[in-house]
Amino acid sequence: MSDQVHPLAPHHLPPFITAPGETDVWMVVMGIFLIVVVLAVGNFYLRLHALPEQMAHKSQKLQFEIVAVLGLLALFTHIHLFWIAGLLLALIDLPDFGTPLRSIAGSVEKIAGGAPAAVDQGPEETEGDAIAVAPKQEAHGHA
Repeated sequence: MSDQVHPLAPHHLPPFITAPGETDVWMVVMGIFLIVVVLAVGNFYLRLHALPEQMAHKSQKLQFEIVAVLGLLALFTHIHLFWIAGLLLALIDLPDFGTPLRSIAGSVEKIAGGAPAAVDQGPEETEGDAIAVAPKQEAHGHA
């Protein structure tokens, strides 16, 4: 093959036109650029989608689980209202009602004469590797 330009072709060809049999450098560069951009946009989308879960991670367990479920619903159903609800729930600090209520219940039980119910911390081991079982207490009737 000759490297001569066809007589009817213009004498000054633009640099993006390659000769037959040569590698098209601009196409290779644009292919790599396209792959990088698609991966970068996908990474950004997934980070943005996980934002409510990351914000709720330091909150209470129940709140985190609800936000995580809302995020999954938004991801799989494409209903963006779930994502917005999860984001709003992650931004709000829910008050802890459980701890004061447990304290009140323990105090009332102590006033009533019963031993406060111990929080179950798991099985306790003794010398014989048996599970220690506390004796059952009788319930006090009212009336």
